[in-house]
Amino acid sequence: MTSLSRRAFVTASTAALLTGCGGGHGTAPAANSTTKQGSSNQGGATPSASPAVRPVHALARSVPVTLRVPAIGVDTPVMQLGLASDGTVQVPPITAHDRAGWYRYSPTPGRTGPSVILGHVTVGAYGDGVFRHLARLRAGDRIDAVLENGTTATFTVTAVRTVAKADFPSDEVYGNVDRPELRLITCGGTRTGTGYLDNVIVFAALTAASP
Repeated sequence: MTSLSRRAFVTASTAALLTGCGGGHGTAPAANSTTKQGSSNQGGATPSASPAVRPVHALARSVPVTLRVPAIGVDTPVMQLGLASDGTVQVPPITAHDRAGWYRYSPTPGRTGPSVILGHVTVGAYGDGVFRHLARLRAGDRIDAVLENGTTATFTVTAVRTVAKADFPSDEVYGNVDRPELRLITCGGTRTGTGYLDNVIVFAALTAASP
């Protein structure tokens, strides 16, 4: 953890997610309301057994600049997100050229702990967001985070969950872990007039690194 305490990090991050990370406009992709057998669960249920992953040593601190998720066609620049004036975590702006955003008070990808990257499922009148198909990921899928120092940190998905925003599992998402892990978060589930009822959360562990 950097300059924020764990408690502040969890409180602020959860508040941001509850506000509707997918925006209040556009058409919700049907995939986001569907769970995948063997890799995701509804509500607060424990994730299914994760595949065996061989962790690697933690990497030096370097901010992410690109995120690639081949299984769902994601290849996006990564911006940095901080805190808004009301103390909640910022989310990426609603723009035609949607990008994912790394929360800069979480560890950089590859450092010990849960690195957090958020993205939109829809971006208003512009249509689909960069994480529109996040719920389609399955355990074993690959995620590459390209870092500013040129290293590519490769993560393997261990679980995918769709949870009600009211039951967001803060401890599981933001709690301390003893290895480098990654969380990708977007909105999902049923869409209402003010946003989405659920969050889609991808859990992944670092399994490789290359220069």
